[in-house]
Amino acid sequence: MSKDPKPAEKRIDQFISGPGGRADDWRDLVEAAKVWARGGDRAKFDAALTDLSVIEEFHGYPGLQLMAALREAASAGDAAGSLGLATRITQALMTRSFRQHAGDWNAEDDGNGDAPELVPSTFGSHQGHRPYFETLIVTGVSSNHWPALAAEWRKLRRPVDSFVYEPVIVGSLEDAFCATMLNPNIAAVVINEGFFLRSRHDAPILRTMTATAGINDESDASALRLAHIIKRVRPELDLYLMSNRDVEKMAGNPEANVVRRIFYSIEELLELHLSILEGIQDRFDTPFFDNLKKYAQRPIGTFHALPIARGKSVFKSDWIRDMGEFYGLNLFLAESSATTGGLDSLLEPTGTIKKAQDKAARALGADRVFFVTNGTSTSNKMAVQALLGPGDIAIVDRNCHKSHHYGMVLAGAQPIYVEAFPMTEYSMYGAVPLKTVKQALLNAKADGRLDRVKMLDLTNCTFDGHIYNTRRVMEECLAIKPDLIFLWDEAWFGFARFSPFLRRRTAMGAANEIEAWMHDPKSVAAYEKQQAELGKPPSDGVLLKTRLIPDPRQIRLRVYQTNSTHKSMSAIRQGSMLSVKDVDFHTVEQQFKEAVFTHASTSPNQQLIASLDVSRRQMELEGYGLVANAIEIAFAIRQAVNNNPLIAKYFRILGADAMVPAQYRQSGFTDYLAAGMNWASVLKSLDDDEFCLDPTRMTLVCGTAGYDGTQFKGVLANDYNIQINKTSRNSVLFQSNINNTRSDVAHLVRVLAEIAGEVDRGLVQGGANAKTTFEARVKSLMTDVPDLPNFSYFHQSFRGDAGTKTNEGDIRSGFYSAYDAAGCEYIRLGDPEIDRRLKAGPDLVSASFVIPYPPGFPIMVPGQVITQETIDFMRKLDVKEIHGYDAKEGLKLVRAEALAKIGRPKPGAAPKLKAAS
Repeated sequence: MSKDPKPAEKRIDQFISGPGGRADDWRDLVEAAKVWARGGDRAKFDAALTDLSVIEEFHGYPGLQLMAALREAASAGDAAGSLGLATRITQALMTRSFRQHAGDWNAEDDGNGDAPELVPSTFGSHQGHRPYFETLIVTGVSSNHWPALAAEWRKLRRPVDSFVYEPVIVGSLEDAFCATMLNPNIAAVVINEGFFLRSRHDAPILRTMTATAGINDESDASALRLAHIIKRVRPELDLYLMSNRDVEKMAGNPEANVVRRIFYSIEELLELHLSILEGIQDRFDTPFFDNLKKYAQRPIGTFHALPIARGKSVFKSDWIRDMGEFYGLNLFLAESSATTGGLDSLLEPTGTIKKAQDKAARALGADRVFFVTNGTSTSNKMAVQALLGPGDIAIVDRNCHKSHHYGMVLAGAQPIYVEAFPMTEYSMYGAVPLKTVKQALLNAKADGRLDRVKMLDLTNCTFDGHIYNTRRVMEECLAIKPDLIFLWDEAWFGFARFSPFLRRRTAMGAANEIEAWMHDPKSVAAYEKQQAELGKPPSDGVLLKTRLIPDPRQIRLRVYQTNSTHKSMSAIRQGSMLSVKDVDFHTVEQQFKEAVFTHASTSPNQQLIASLDVSRRQMELEGYGLVANAIEIAFAIRQAVNNNPLIAKYFRILGADAMVPAQYRQSGFTDYLAAGMNWASVLKSLDDDEFCLDPTRMTLVCGTAGYDGTQFKGVLANDYNIQINKTSRNSVLFQSNINNTRSDVAHLVRVLAEIAGEVDRGLVQGGANAKTTFEARVKSLMTDVPDLPNFSYFHQSFRGDAGTKTNEGDIRSGFYSAYDAAGCEYIRLGDPEIDRRLKAGPDLVSASFVIPYPPGFPIMVPGQVITQETIDFMRKLDVKEIHGYDAKEGLKLVRAEALAKIGRPKPGAAPKLKAAS
């Protein structure tokens, strides 16, 4: 036990120090041991070892015995022995060889035996390999008996077991919480009754955590209470309870539904061991992928329309055999256009695809999940088409992905476009303020059109990393319209489900919290109390300023979430999942199927479906650690860039204080790496702030180095083999993901330092002229930026009987007006005719979507009246890619004569018949 509380406080309080931080600590210990072994001061080694001893209590390897051996060597003054053992442990942790190499667990092993291969000689061979995980054992047994207890657990291992695990033993609720948070290798938890409340270490953050959970004394340290705490932090974990009391009564308690199985005492330890392995197997199983592997090994005669299946046309060819050699035989053996013979149909899944989707629903916290093989563009269009019909109104972020706009066209729905807060300096938008959304709902209510408002459609998180307070948005909107449908485009945010910090900001995470709140008896009292305080009827001004509480008895919780699984998990490109938590799904299920039939290919890629299945497996079993590492990678990049004197002269990564205006950061949060920041501060921001910043999104300002975003993206790709996606006028966006390593960080930092050095040398060697030119370039990129144009309004021809306060429009009619060539005209951007018509009319009405990249949002939609600010923005644009606009032709507009005819019956059209009374 550590006498000094400081190390425990340092390690437990700082969530920012993840897997990479632990590796750094071990490397620091080795360096300190080297100094000591050379005759230097051993004090630094002792301090580092004391520090490490705290965090290592929560990990299976190196474990109790190796850590005890390391402390004994230090106590004996054995510098060489300490160095040797610390080095062996560090190497085993870095290579993860301890998972397969038994010698790594032996303090006496000299390390000269057969070492594990860092790169397997045959990637396809898994013979003898058993996945490794760790099981947390929470017990009231004295720590003196923990080594013996761990030995008892190891005796349960059998050669026939598919997996191997190591026990991690703790004796208190607080230490169990710490182990769950700090050890990503934990995959199962066994909770024995009789453990203590307080940690053996002093860490103030633990006091905050237990107080928030309502745990104040030892009587609160119950097994079920701990189970619920762990399940909230890491819902993917299997939990097992062991009790010496009335287990039958405990098993019948509804509160025990978070537990996989309850055991009486230790009478069936082998059964518990087998249950743990079965729970892991359940997550490990990939129904579709497993079946596809079996299918590939069967002798199949193919008489269907897919010549590439089985690969004969490839491997027997002298001309395309290289493709087969590049991709490998299994790719072709696993191809088929059949949905029989053990395979399944994506359009009507009843077998392995259905089972795979059910597992994905469990992993994502949804009622059901649909696999989509055409990307989230298709998922969005499917959801919009299934849930909206002609004349329905949807409140839509004007800056959302184009698939939502096209979905409105397909459905015939009428969007009310709402604007995100502008970030003019960086030529990008943030997210839509809740007040703006509430105002749109209240306007529709005032116009008597609230019944037609069916959906709120928002992007979470945005491309640049702005995350909504999803629970607050949904609750306040449901307070105005209890049956509102929510479509959250979380294309870039799928990984967030597996972070205990970010999960609450996902659509499914928030929906589950709202559902739990609805069933809490206190929810009705909270609603009625607020109603009494508001009075009847409250004004719109009061409603806009108040954090509204919905009536839990009236809510119809209908939430849809789309994820580009390929963007943040290990799925093949275009792999997407659509998650549903809709209490009324049965009312739209048939039309949802029709939307699937409309958009899904009848020839989906089998490998893509399999990758969706496998990506779910990976995230359920190791997603927690992978996401923690991705966040840590992002922090490392932010620190390295902003703290490097040379790089910081010309580049900087924007913090939350620059990306999110202060009025939306009610907690006062500034940035993840601000002084004194810890996970408690971040949790307060995640709970209270209207918008947060995804830590894995890093907006790097390059305009201060004289580069525009597109130019800098090209330099990185062409000269340094660094690929990125998004740019703005003066910035580029870096993203960390589960694929990145610290080596990637080092490469990026070296490249930025090299580019900054070149800029620096150019200014020094170029003299006054170079400096003047550089300053002018920076001014043009950073200061002379165009104002961002808001959506104006739909032309009256596309407004029909729209209300006076709402701004919806018939975008479908606007879109198809472009099909009438004679009814359209083109005017070039520089033509004075544009300026004349802006002043004197007739209106300039767009016949198409116009989407410049960057910034990537539509500055014109079909049927929109074009205003001066939009023209000014387009004239200042210096980007090459503008979808929907041909510079040679000019703007495509709907002629005034055609506008006048819209809505009138066409000549010869049959008259409308009145419905029979």
